[in-house]
Amino acid sequence: MGERTVDALFSLRGKAAFITGATGYLGSAMACALAEAGASIVVTSRIQEKARKLAASLPQVGPARHFGVSLDHMEESSLEAGFHQACELTGGIDVLVNNGNEPLGRDWTNVSAEEFRRQLDNLTGYFLLSRLFHGHVLSRSGSGSLILLGSMYGLVGSYPETYEGVCVASPVSYHAMKGGIVQMTRHLAVYWAKDRIRVNCLCPGPFPPDHVDHQLVERLKAKSPMARMGTPEELKGAVVFLASDASSYMTGQNLVIDGGWTAW
Repeated sequence: MGERTVDALFSLRGKAAFITGATGYLGSAMACALAEAGASIVVTSRIQEKARKLAASLPQVGPARHFGVSLDHMEESSLEAGFHQACELTGGIDVLVNNGNEPLGRDWTNVSAEEFRRQLDNLTGYFLLSRLFHGHVLSRSGSGSLILLGSMYGLVGSYPETYEGVCVASPVSYHAMKGGIVQMTRHLAVYWAKDRIRVNCLCPGPFPPDHVDHQLVERLKAKSPMARMGTPEELKGAVVFLASDASSYMTGQNLVIDGGWTAW
């Protein structure tokens, strides 16, 4: 048997992917990318109809089918119900993308203890869903790719002057939570490699949606070596790479797509 072509390595035909927070700004682009690569996709939202609407809009390659389920990754019972439903709908999940996030608009000056803990619950949700995926892959005697969404702000601090006079500082609890995701990636990768489950982190840089304050965007551009913001489609290649056999010898790593922000 000869070496597989690049097309074959990046193909997700015959695979099923589960992506949380898929109706969001970056989540929808990543869901579309996985569908374009041939996977069947299960997308989630706290609102069932939003998930179903997105699933219906995704491109279908060959026999792939797409589904929308409701899931709140901050609630353990919802994680379990949503994941089990996804497994039943597809017959088995091969790729899990932990992308959901409950935001918090509080900075270090006024965040309460309860709000800080609530933000860290995003990380708890990532872990619990990852563990469900691990058990599922083992039960099938298969292999899997787990992708956790981090952030450049899990790697570096922010520039205080960027936010001053425009909005609250980048939340300290968000930085702590995203840094935890990066480290959890390494931890799970070394424990689960023997189980044929690859665990990698995808860390986006600045990808502000259109509604973000223009002044803030201009300040962020000034801090970027590429002097511009990212667009959602610029994560599509990265997520397909991590999900597919193109990255079959890669685990425990953090892929940073940030326009050079963390290279300063």
